[in-house]
Amino acid sequence: MKNWGVIGGVAAAVAAGMYVLWGPITERKRRRKGLVPGLLNLGNTCFMNSLLQGLSSCPSFIKWLEEFTAQYQTDQNQSTERQYLSVTLLHLLRALSCREVTEDDVLDASCLLEVLRLYRWQISSFEEQDAHELFHVLTSSLEDERDRQPRVTHLFDVHSLEQPEITQKQIRCRTRGSLPPVSNHWKSQHPFHGRLTSNMVCKHCEHQSPVRYDTFDSLSLSIPAAVWGRPMTLDHCLHHFISSESVKDVVCDNCTKIQAEGTLNGQSIENQRTTFVKQLKLGKLPQCLCIHLQRLSWSNQGTPLKRHEHVQFNEFLIMDIYKYRIPVHKSSQNEPNQKNSEETTPGAKDGIAVKPSDAEQPSGTKLLFMNGACSSSFLMSSGTFPLAAFPECSSPVYLYRLMAVVVHHGDMHSGHFVTYRRSPPSPKNPLSVSSQWLWISDDSVRKASLQEVLASSAYLLFYERVHSRVQHQSLELRAEE
Repeated sequence: MKNWGVIGGVAAAVAAGMYVLWGPITERKRRRKGLVPGLLNLGNTCFMNSLLQGLSSCPSFIKWLEEFTAQYQTDQNQSTERQYLSVTLLHLLRALSCREVTEDDVLDASCLLEVLRLYRWQISSFEEQDAHELFHVLTSSLEDERDRQPRVTHLFDVHSLEQPEITQKQIRCRTRGSLPPVSNHWKSQHPFHGRLTSNMVCKHCEHQSPVRYDTFDSLSLSIPAAVWGRPMTLDHCLHHFISSESVKDVVCDNCTKIQAEGTLNGQSIENQRTTFVKQLKLGKLPQCLCIHLQRLSWSNQGTPLKRHEHVQFNEFLIMDIYKYRIPVHKSSQNEPNQKNSEETTPGAKDGIAVKPSDAEQPSGTKLLFMNGACSSSFLMSSGTFPLAAFPECSSPVYLYRLMAVVVHHGDMHSGHFVTYRRSPPSPKNPLSVSSQWLWISDDSVRKASLQEVLASSAYLLFYERVHSRVQHQSLELRAEE
């Protein structure tokens, strides 16, 4: 009996040693073909895991991180390299998109929380957090990291010193055209960076105030009140976001000037206050578009409630109707290469964000049929879009493809985040877009259908812009210039 006890003790010791060295056998199993690694839940970190899976499905964001971190490659000290958020995030996203060799079925993303603490973000892994808030933390921290880099050209940067200086003729006003592209990656914005335009027009004299530009990294859309018998679509939310509103009791300088010109002997008059119409538009649409559907509401008693209604969205998204157009002056219309695709967007007239005419906007809900209400059967494949079904948008400039969807299950007090994302492209054709969808809940990964994705109650939508061949050629020409 004593021998059996000794043998049992030795076996237990060997098993404990194997656990310490290699971990549980289930965590070391190889990943199935066609799937991506899952992420270990460190307590209540499903919000982080779901966001990382969504970001890893955006190739433009990973490419930007690779260019952004290129200057760190000269640093031989790996300990300082780990202090950069961009480097840590790039390693995680490359592993989740199968761009780095790893056979692990489950990865650990605790390194991201550690580096965020260096950026003075105290995020506990044992408290429930919000995936959208973490998205803002990541983008703002990346901008802080970029702004901390030196903006003066280094004396040993021979390539930058050899670049010809920009003459005054090459510098254009913002309302006349875009500035020349900046070659320094440190000054480039991340692909989620966009700009909103705020336009105010006096209802009395129709004078337009200067357009105000505000930056955004995600569009946070409120869900309007539902109409019985009519499904809620993403277009409803977008139209509600840019819908005009009246602002009362605003001083109008033009009305005051007109009133002063009508007075005699230079008599002083009070500032004229009128009602202005405020209109929001998208001044600059990003390469990667993150849409946040606000599902928080408040009861009459002031308690938070979650809105569970389904908002219909599509695999493809047309954003031309929501784009603000920079006014084109008559003196610049004859200049070569002055008119580009960014300035020929429907939905704007002379730089004023106006509602499309009846000729541009079909009556009824035909426009709302574009983004969210059409059946998935119209989408023949992941690489084609049936533009013939929409004559008013036969050649959209701002066409986006769905890459990932983050879903929240539960209520406002507790719940769980999961992600639907595209499977990474095959190594043989890395520029292709996979039509296979995956459902990921922390370390659980399985295949999913497009119908299951479109039927989910989305919280975050990740789209990436699809460029036509003509747009690709113009982008390459700008890069060469």
